[in-house]
Amino acid sequence: MLLYGRNPVLEALREGRADEVLLARGVEPAFTREVEATGARVRWSSRIELDQMVGTTQHQGIVAEVADLAWASVDDILDRAESRGEPLLVVLLDGITDPRNFGAIIRSAEVLGAHGVVVEERRSAPLSPVVAKTAAGATSHLPVAQTKNLPRLIDQLKEENVWVYGAAGEAAQDLGRTDFSGKLALVIGAEGEGLRRLVREKCDALVRIPTRGQVQSLNASVAAGILLYEATRGRTPQ
Repeated sequence: MLLYGRNPVLEALREGRADEVLLARGVEPAFTREVEATGARVRWSSRIELDQMVGTTQHQGIVAEVADLAWASVDDILDRAESRGEPLLVVLLDGITDPRNFGAIIRSAEVLGAHGVVVEERRSAPLSPVVAKTAAGATSHLPVAQTKNLPRLIDQLKEENVWVYGAAGEAAQDLGRTDFSGKLALVIGAEGEGLRRLVREKCDALVRIPTRGQVQSLNASVAAGILLYEATRGRTPQ
C-alpha cells in the first residue's frame, strides 16, 4: 500500500513499517531532517510524479510503501481497556462509508482516549491510504476492528455491562445531561441516513447534540468528536 501524508508516513517509519520514502524536491530542510532522523532511505522525486503515483495532490510531499493496514479484533479493544484499568470506551460506526469521515473519527477517538473503533464489515469504508492520511497517524495507535453484525455485537457488549448510546439528532435526551460514567459504547450513523432501525432499537438510549444554528445536522466525524469529548469529561478508571 502506498501511504502518504506527513504524520502517517512518519508514524510508519518510527514503527519500522517502512524503510524508504519518496520526498518531493523542495520540501523544507527541517522536515527532511525529521525524516532522515528515523533512519529511512530518502529518494527524491518531483511533486508531479508523486501526484501520479498516489492519484492525489494531497500527499504533502512524502510517499512510502508499507504493508496494508491490518484490522484488529473486538477482543483487542476490550483487552486494551482492561490492561489499562479503564472503563471501556469504544466507538461503533454504522454505515460510515466516506473514508475521510472514517479517518477523522479514528483520529478523534485516539486523541480523546477511546480504546478502539468498530465497523460492520459490509457497511464501512476500507482501511485505505485516504483513511490513514486523514487519521494523521492514529491508525498506528488505535485498534480498528470489524464485526459481521453490529446489532449482535451491541447485544454482546450489553451482556458485559456496557452502556450503549446512539447519536440521533431527533433524540429527546440532551448530550449534556447524560451520564457517561462506566463502560460505554458510542454509536455513530451514516450522514443523511443516520442509524439503522435495528441498531437504534438495540441502543440503551439515543442522545442529541444541542444545536443553535439554522443547519440542524453535523458532519458525522464532527458529531463523533463532540460525543467523545463529552463522554471523556470526568471519566476515571474503575
